[in-house]
Amino acid sequence: MDDVMVDAVGRPEPPVAADEVATLVGFLEYQRATFAWKTSGLDAAGLTTSVGVSTMTLGGMLKHLALVEDDWFDHVVLGHPDRAPWDAVDWDVDPDWEWRTAADDDPDALRSLWTEAVGRARGAVATALADGGLDRASAVAWPDGRRPSLRWVLCHMIEEYARHNGHADLIREAVDGLVGE
Repeated sequence: MDDVMVDAVGRPEPPVAADEVATLVGFLEYQRATFAWKTSGLDAAGLTTSVGVSTMTLGGMLKHLALVEDDWFDHVVLGHPDRAPWDAVDWDVDPDWEWRTAADDDPDALRSLWTEAVGRARGAVATALADGGLDRASAVAWPDGRRPSLRWVLCHMIEEYARHNGHADLIREAVDGLVGE
């Protein structure tokens, strides 16, 4: 197995010639590392900055992506019940709760929430890979009865991060001029 190459800002490069699991996980880890880079070193003011008419902030993204990591991997893939703080939210009444409340959270608490969710997600992926591999169906079905495979969830998460990393690029540049892919 090739050694993992790390770029100048600490992101692990996805493998260029590997099996499907290593490739998918490699691209997800690269996207996670890009997001970590874009949100690093910012105080509360930096994490609550928005651009233009959008209300999206880097702090909101940290909390949203923590929710997405926990929801897709821990809840949907493995079937675990929602955990705090997600289990106490009335999502029907406040569907954007994580985005709205992030401005009230301490920057270190937001980063910890996201980092811990990513850690749980990595464990969930390892568990699912050992129990059916990429074809393993999720434990929780969608309302129409379909159960996405782990492969689908990994691809979805790569897309989720790629989309939000584009948002993060614009916001971070507005905060302090940091640019880069």
